[in-house]
Amino acid sequence: MSQTQLAIAAMQPEEFRRKVVAHLRSTLGSFEEKATAHTWSQALAATLNEYIYAGRSRTLKTQIESQARTVHYLSLEFLMGRLLASNLHNLGLYQVAEQAMALQGLELADLLEQEPDMALGNGGLGRLAACFIDSMATLALPAIGYGIHYEHGLFRQEFIKGRQVERPDQWREFGSPWEICRPESQQVVKLYGHVETIHDQNGSRKVWHPSRMLRAIPWDIPIVGYGGQNVNILRLWESRADHFFDWDVFNAGGYVDAYAELVQAETVSKVLYPNDETDAGKELRLIQQYFFSAASIADILRRFESAHGNDYHLFATLNVLQLNDTHPAIAIAELMRLLVDEKQLAWQEAWQITQQSFAYTNHTLLPEALETWSVSLLQTVLPRHMEIIFEINRRFLQQVDERWPNDQQMQAKLSIIQEGEKKSVRMAQLSVVGSQRVNGVAKIHTQLIKTELFPEMVQLWPEKIRNITNGVTPRRWLKICNPRLAELIDQHVDADWPRYLEKLEQLKPLAKDKDFQQKFMAVKQRNKQALVAVIKQLTDVEVSAEAIFDVQIKRLHEYKRQHLNLLYILVLYRRLLKNPALDICPRVFIFGAKAAPGYRMAKDIILAINRVAKVINNDVSIGGKIKLVFLPNYRVSLAEKLIPAADVSQQISLAGKEASGTGNMKLAMNGAITLGTHDGANIEIAEAVGEQNLVLFGMKVDEVKALQHSGYAPQHIYQNNEEIKAALDWLSGDFFTPEQPGLLASISKNLINEDPFMVLADFAAYQQAQQRIDSFYRQKSAWAEAAILNAVSMARFNSDRSIMEYANDIWQLKPIPAAEC
Repeated sequence: MSQTQLAIAAMQPEEFRRKVVAHLRSTLGSFEEKATAHTWSQALAATLNEYIYAGRSRTLKTQIESQARTVHYLSLEFLMGRLLASNLHNLGLYQVAEQAMALQGLELADLLEQEPDMALGNGGLGRLAACFIDSMATLALPAIGYGIHYEHGLFRQEFIKGRQVERPDQWREFGSPWEICRPESQQVVKLYGHVETIHDQNGSRKVWHPSRMLRAIPWDIPIVGYGGQNVNILRLWESRADHFFDWDVFNAGGYVDAYAELVQAETVSKVLYPNDETDAGKELRLIQQYFFSAASIADILRRFESAHGNDYHLFATLNVLQLNDTHPAIAIAELMRLLVDEKQLAWQEAWQITQQSFAYTNHTLLPEALETWSVSLLQTVLPRHMEIIFEINRRFLQQVDERWPNDQQMQAKLSIIQEGEKKSVRMAQLSVVGSQRVNGVAKIHTQLIKTELFPEMVQLWPEKIRNITNGVTPRRWLKICNPRLAELIDQHVDADWPRYLEKLEQLKPLAKDKDFQQKFMAVKQRNKQALVAVIKQLTDVEVSAEAIFDVQIKRLHEYKRQHLNLLYILVLYRRLLKNPALDICPRVFIFGAKAAPGYRMAKDIILAINRVAKVINNDVSIGGKIKLVFLPNYRVSLAEKLIPAADVSQQISLAGKEASGTGNMKLAMNGAITLGTHDGANIEIAEAVGEQNLVLFGMKVDEVKALQHSGYAPQHIYQNNEEIKAALDWLSGDFFTPEQPGLLASISKNLINEDPFMVLADFAAYQQAQQRIDSFYRQKSAWAEAAILNAVSMARFNSDRSIMEYANDIWQLKPIPAAEC
């Protein structure tokens, strides 16, 4: 234990209170009687920063002195949530701070609510990145996260007459106490222009003449490892104009035009995922991806050159660049451009360095999610990179031809360039070709990558594709978000279980113990009661904590099949209308999700759920046996309230479509029973907790394929299943939308005529699974046993395990614990 850690361990509440008051006065210029909850929250963060940035200094100094191999985690999303509670827990100061604030007459919980979510992500991808960088710091791995310093997060979701409306999410409107601007490390990012070929005595070379420049300004956010010994950073790039104010234009009366370049530049880091339905939106999204990739590569090279000069053959030995999906894939072409054009390395030497430096995580099998960019757009925005990609592809296709001589079909299938009327660049192919390792994120997902997505790549490089099942951090997703359960666990296992989650397996014998079952379910009931108040506050709907809390929280997408859940609710509601005395366990169906602004069907599903909810929740004839709520603005801090209260975790994607899922892990970790398909990590969760302790249903991957090949006909199911037909006809009429009949008909039409994700095909099995849930929940002791076994069997889904597998198998990285300065 370092001297700093010893000092923290010896900290007394009164001493800590004095430190906070000192920052309240000297850092924030306030005093006790005047300070608001927000001001106290800022003072508390400033107090923590004393320890955090001292830890960052120790960590950085240790890593520099050890010349450690470093992983650079490139991700367009980092869904961090709030950091104050996380930093308090990771430093070991949560209880001290709670007692110190009580001495001041304040509730720590109230201060924690003052912090806005750092919502720099959309869903699982961004939250996974946040869990991973938490684990990297906890495991003392030399690591830096790279992303974009979005002015606005994804968006703040509101409902108007049931429709999703997007509002700006100004997470740092008044600044963030955690971040530090590092202008000394700013980079210049080039765009557009043309490429010139220069011939001289050394041969020919390419020179890119850009027509637009952006400044990339880095903001560093410290990532505190559990125990506080190591502090890594998340470096986020803000876009600014190279020359942001034109005095001549201003003095000539063009007061707005003088800022035009500034406004254009700031747009790049303005918002996560601009709507790409328009050409301008596509161009902006491409620029975003290149902007943070180019700035990050330049930053990595700057750091490398300061230590090793021009000895670039060491670069891949000391650096690994992890692509979190294909969003940063253009970084492969950027590193090649720098090494070939600016550092004057021979192509083959540069390619060897590049290929050995990159690793790629694939997160999807969905064709529409496998990113492509039109050649014409790339030639306009990044003309030199398009040339480099063409050359990478030409040389790669030579390898393909050596393996499959004169096979034009194979060339077309594997080519990075997709031919056709409008040529495009397949970023997944570029990522595989340009990386030394590729990984899937669940066993079944990785198998499908090998057999369905890239089978020929496996033949070319048999050892390249690996599996690393995703994980989540138990610090945030159990210890922080579920303090009541954490307190119960503390009574039975060593206090370091958030670092060594396998210690929870010691609790398995208690799963049958009636006294422990009672305590465990009492915790669940108190969490449900807390959520009842949240639901009332957010929706004005009153629900009972005695009901089953049936939760589906994730990004709104057809493949995740929120509309399968909705269809069952409609069928169940019709049954209750026919027979109000129907014997069912009271159920509260809870949704939380955001739909992409341009995703019409997803937004229609949200509208339908909300309009159906309005009718059900106000129908006194069914005696409150079912309630339906869609909580607005789903985000990390809301998930932290939902997950501990969930009884049922719906993970119902069509088999073969969900890469892994991480919500399934968080919910199981908190004692929810998974109601899920044979998809993603659901399969591995079943292996870990025992199939009898969750409810799996529906087609498996091979059955889905067989049905697709035989010709799936949803119309036949619709015509021959009375309940499905009645529910879909009901949805298409005016029962839920009397002011506008047919408002919800798009969902019915989609399911009857297309049903791309086979909702109707799986409905009968899903209905049976829901009936099993009803029966299972009535068996109180058996349900409690299953809930406990879920919670204590999640060790393999700890992100620490995932990251150690990356470190050993992908990155060849060793822990470097920070030394005391």
